[in-house]
Amino acid sequence: MRLSGMNFNVNMGDLLVNVDTATLTITDNSAVSITSGVPDGYVDGDVSATGELNLNASNFNLISEAAQRAGAWRAMETFDIMFYGKTQKDELKVEAFGCRIKLSDILDIDKKGGQASLFKVPFDVTSPDFVHINGVPYLRPEEIENIQQ
Repeated sequence: MRLSGMNFNVNMGDLLVNVDTATLTITDNSAVSITSGVPDGYVDGDVSATGELNLNASNFNLISEAAQRAGAWRAMETFDIMFYGKTQKDELKVEAFGCRIKLSDILDIDKKGGQASLFKVPFDVTSPDFVHINGVPYLRPEEIENIQQ
């Protein structure tokens, strides 16, 4: 059996949430170095990572309770998100560090019914630890060694 979305668990800090869909996108602005119109290596660029979780009402309420404990949605501390999937044949662990959520589409009501309401929870990765894939950091150690957290 191959790895599919059904095989993934998602932990937001210490909360286990079930997501309908989830994304994590890394933007790496490294570029090719050009001399006299000819490629001659590369230069590092800035990086960022963003994602989005789509949750049903019960799982959205788990996050809502955490926001209530913090006193406000924007008062929530950053947290790490871990996406972990495993089958007999494959395993994948992706960690995003220092995530800060921003609410987006919190209502999408369709009176016809037929499907559960979903809540979109976008997030930004804010920690220099950035993203690790199967335990391997995306950034080199020297890229973050002088960054104070």
